Amino acid sequence: MTFNLIFMSTTKDFIVEQLKEQITNFKTSLKEQTVGRVIEIGDGIARIEGISEVMMSEMLEFFPSVKAAEDKKAASGSVYGLALNLEEDRVGAIILGDYLGIKQGDEVKCLNKILQVPTGNGIIGRVVNPLGEPLDGKGEIQADKFYPVEKIAPGVITRESVRQSVQTGIKVIDAIIPIGRGQRELIIGDRQIGKSAIAIDAIINQKDQNMKCIYVAIGQKESKVAGLVAKLEQSGAMDYTTVVLAGASDPASLLYIAPYAGCAMAEYFLDKGEDVLIVYDDLSKHAVAYREISLLLKRPPGREAYPGDVFYLHSRLLERACKLSQEFGGGSITALPIIETQAGDMSAYIPTNVISITDGQIYLMPELFYQGSRPAVDVGLSVSRVGSSAQTKAMKKVAGKMKLEAAQFRELAAFTQFGSELDKDTKAKLERGKRLQEIFKQGQYSPVCAANQILVFFALINGLVDDVPVEKISDFETGLYKYAAMFGAKALKEITDKKDLSEKLEAEMKGLIQDYKNSLDY
Repeated sequence: MTFNLIFMSTTKDFIVEQLKEQITNFKTSLKEQTVGRVIEIGDGIARIEGISEVMMSEMLEFFPSVKAAEDKKAASGSVYGLALNLEEDRVGAIILGDYLGIKQGDEVKCLNKILQVPTGNGIIGRVVNPLGEPLDGKGEIQADKFYPVEKIAPGVITRESVRQSVQTGIKVIDAIIPIGRGQRELIIGDRQIGKSAIAIDAIINQKDQNMKCIYVAIGQKESKVAGLVAKLEQSGAMDYTTVVLAGASDPASLLYIAPYAGCAMAEYFLDKGEDVLIVYDDLSKHAVAYREISLLLKRPPGREAYPGDVFYLHSRLLERACKLSQEFGGGSITALPIIETQAGDMSAYIPTNVISITDGQIYLMPELFYQGSRPAVDVGLSVSRVGSSAQTKAMKKVAGKMKLEAAQFRELAAFTQFGSELDKDTKAKLERGKRLQEIFKQGQYSPVCAANQILVFFALINGLVDDVPVEKISDFETGLYKYAAMFGAKALKEITDKKDLSEKLEAEMKGLIQDYKNSLDY
C-alpha cells in the first residue's frame, strides 16, 4: 500500500513539473489571414467579398462544402483560384479546376503569393496539367523548384543576337526559313494542314542536339495528344520532352494559364544556361479562352469581342523567349507558337497580332497541301527575320539562292499556264524548280539530318539532278542518303563537324553524287 502511494505521488510531481515547463516555454503566435466569402459563382468565375487587400493575380484558396452539385458527400481538399478583377467592393476570380462544388457563402482565403508551378529535371518525360500535376499515372512530380507562371521578360541588356541554329530536320525550313536558338517563329495556316506535324518533327529532331523540349497543348483533343505522346515515346523524344496538357474538356481558366505554365517550366532550364524549344499549340484557342474569361468577368469587349488587352496577352508570353548573353548564363528559349487561320485569312485580328510579335512566320498554304506538296510551306509568304545568321556556313552556301529560285518557279509556273512559248533559260528554271519542289516534299515523322540536307541541296544547285526525271527525284534522294551512309560517311562527318564546305570537300561530294548516279539505271 505504501509503495502505491509513493508511486502515485512521484507520478503526480512529474506531471506537475511537465506542465510547469510547458507553461514556461509556451509562446503565442498570431497569423494574420484575409478571409472572404463567395457571393456569386458560375461558369468557372467567382465573385468574392471581404478580401479587399488581395493583389492582382494572387492565388486564392476555396473551401467547397460539397464536391459537386450532384454529390452531397463532403469535399476532400480545397480548390484554387486566381484573382483577376479588383473591383471597388468585390473581387472577380477564375477557378483553377472543378468549380461545381463551390457555392455561395463558401470561405475563401488569400495565400499572399502568385501562382507557381513545379519545375526541374523531374518534369522531363512527363505529361502534366497547367498546375504541374501529373496526368500520365507515373507518380508524383519530383520538383527541384517552383517558378511563377507570370514573370517579366528578360531585358534588352541581358540578351544577345540569335545566331545558333535550331535544326528542325525539315528541309524547306532549315534551308529557306531558318530558325535560331532564342527566336520566336510563328507556324500559321488553316486547320488540318500540318501545323502540329511541323512542331512535332522539330521536337523529334532535337535528339542528341542538347535541347530540352516542352509541348503545350491548348484546347486539343486528348485522344490526339495521347497519339502524339505515343509517337514521341516511340521515337525516343520523351527522354527530353515535357507535355503540358490543357484539354478541350478542361475549364477556360486552365487553357488560359497553360502557355504561361509551360514557359515557367522552360525558364528553369534557361536560368541553368540550357537551351529549350517550346511549342504553343495553339494560341488561337488560348485567345478564345481568354475572351470567354474576360466576358464572364464583364470586362468591356473590343474587336471580335476580344478584350482590349488581348495583344498584351500574347506579347508578355512570347517576349519571354530569348537568347541570353554568356554573362547571364547563355541559355535560350525558342518559341514555336501556332495560330489557326480561317480560310487562309492572315489579316484577321489574332493572326496579325501574333505576326507582329514574332520574328517571322511559316505559312502553310491549303492549295499546296491538297496538291500533295507536304509540308505545304509557302516560301513566298513565309519569312525568318533572323535570316541566314542562324544557319551554318555550309547550309548558307547551298541554300543561298534556293529561296529566290523557289519563288521564281511559282511565278513562272503560273505564267506558263497560258501556254506561251518559252525560251531555253525559262525552261531550265522551270525544270530546276520542279526538282526543288520534289526535294522539299517530306513525310511526317521523318526528319533529315543537316549533313544529308546539305548533300542533296548541293546536288541540286550544281545541276547534278537536272537529268534525273522529276518522278524519280524522291527515290534518287532516298538512295543518295543510303549510298552516302555506306561510302561517304567521312564526308558527312566532316560536314557535321566543320559546318563549312572547303573546295576539297565539295569535290568529294561531287564525286560521291556522280558515283551514285553511275550506279543507277534510269
